[in-house]
Amino acid sequence: MVVLIHQFVHHPLHLQLSPPSLRTTSSRIRTSIISSSSSSSSSSMDPQINRPSSRFLEFPHLSTSHRNLMLDLVSTMETTLSSHLLPSSLPPDIQYFQNQSATSQGSLHIRSGNENSLVDCILGSWIHCELPTGGALDITTLTAYLNTKTDSPRFLIEFLQSSPKSLILLLDLPPRKDLVINPDYLKTFYQETHLEEQRKKLQNVTEIKPYISSSLYIRCLLSPTAITVTVDSEAGGPIRMEEIIRDHVGPVAKDMLEIWLNQCVSCGGREMEESEKVELEKRDILIKKKTVEMDLASSLPRLFGEDVASRVIKAIEKAFHI
Repeated sequence: MVVLIHQFVHHPLHLQLSPPSLRTTSSRIRTSIISSSSSSSSSSMDPQINRPSSRFLEFPHLSTSHRNLMLDLVSTMETTLSSHLLPSSLPPDIQYFQNQSATSQGSLHIRSGNENSLVDCILGSWIHCELPTGGALDITTLTAYLNTKTDSPRFLIEFLQSSPKSLILLLDLPPRKDLVINPDYLKTFYQETHLEEQRKKLQNVTEIKPYISSSLYIRCLLSPTAITVTVDSEAGGPIRMEEIIRDHVGPVAKDMLEIWLNQCVSCGGREMEESEKVELEKRDILIKKKTVEMDLASSLPRLFGEDVASRVIKAIEKAFHI
């Protein structure tokens, strides 16, 4: 929802965290989260257990491998950060929404960080839009924003799928500082974490090719190690797409989330002067405003109508503090 959608709608304190191993716990966590989703009788989240809303966790239009990957990522992020997140307070008509004809459907999940957390908010969403030409467009997003207690990068993964045999993947730890004038930032978060190796892993898959966004602004926001690729399994069909997501995209996405949790969040905030915090906050707010103005405000009304879009955008602006 937060990065790619407009291109396709208009054009076809220190945290003591120890994240669970994504390789060894993903099945257990996924089983638990599916169970909680299936057994819930309400679309609102139970604040006592701080689970994401059941509608968000349904991912009803995704393939099995794609759905399992999103469940793994959401559960790992929330399990690791659970004591530092406030319960979601989104009303049911924001947790799930649709247009009058039900040809466009969406779900939003937001949790803000508590006052002692480095986390500003985490945001997850999915959108399903039936296309006039046939088929459908599915956009699935999970992102996390940090506050000015740290200058660490944020986390972002977004899938845009227009058919069972074709999708676009954006996976990155977007920087929050200029990498040219802050070479230590580049070294700490991108070189020493070996993120380039994660990007290279996908280069060896025949069906995966580089994707270049038509938006120069979006390309400026991403890191040098960003994974922006297309996956086209035309020859192997949906079965091959399932294999690619399960065996290639999934492991890389899980590794990058684990890197973010370990190296960007659990390490605590780096020492910053007050003037640096002021500049960092200005940059963060500007990017959030641009996200709403350039992407959501121009796209959601076309998909869902003004009333629904206004409610969803206001909820995101509240979480963004803008």
